[in-house]
Amino acid sequence: MIDEILEDANERMGKSIDALRNTFGRIRTGRANPALLDGIFVDYYGVKTPLNQVASVSVEDARTLLLAPWERPLVVEIEKAILRSDVGITPVNNGEVIRVPLPPLTEENRRDLAKQAKAEAENGRISVRNIRRDAIADIRELVKEKEAAEDEGRKGEERVQTYTDARVAEIEKALAEKESELMEI
Repeated sequence: MIDEILEDANERMGKSIDALRNTFGRIRTGRANPALLDGIFVDYYGVKTPLNQVASVSVEDARTLLLAPWERPLVVEIEKAILRSDVGITPVNNGEVIRVPLPPLTEENRRDLAKQAKAEAENGRISVRNIRRDAIADIRELVKEKEAAEDEGRKGEERVQTYTDARVAEIEKALAEKESELMEI
């Protein structure tokens, strides 16, 4: 029973790390990255549809994304959706494709984005700690109900803490990588 709790906690912590990495992918750096547009939805015949399902998104060069809509009338809708988003970029429409040039980041922008990355990392740490808290509570409940021995409970709590420490270290490593990527000129 304790093994199931540990396995579930470890899996949920892994999902928290994956979610953090996805969030880091959406934080703009100096280089063009198609993940930057992941949170944008286009009005496709009255239905909000993710941008990557109505157009191919590719990197044209280091600072430009190229969007090729599957249908020509979508060019205007895609342009509007990008302008409405809070990504802070302006698309260039030539009638067939949309180019999204990414302006170079200023030092102030880099610091702001680094702060945003730190805040997201803290949210990831909080998520992992909440999972730890829940797992330890479940283990203690098993011990209290006499479904597990106290020694097993103590060992289970230690393993949960080990998982937590490893996941927090992963978060710190991902944050350090993102910060160095942001501060790179």
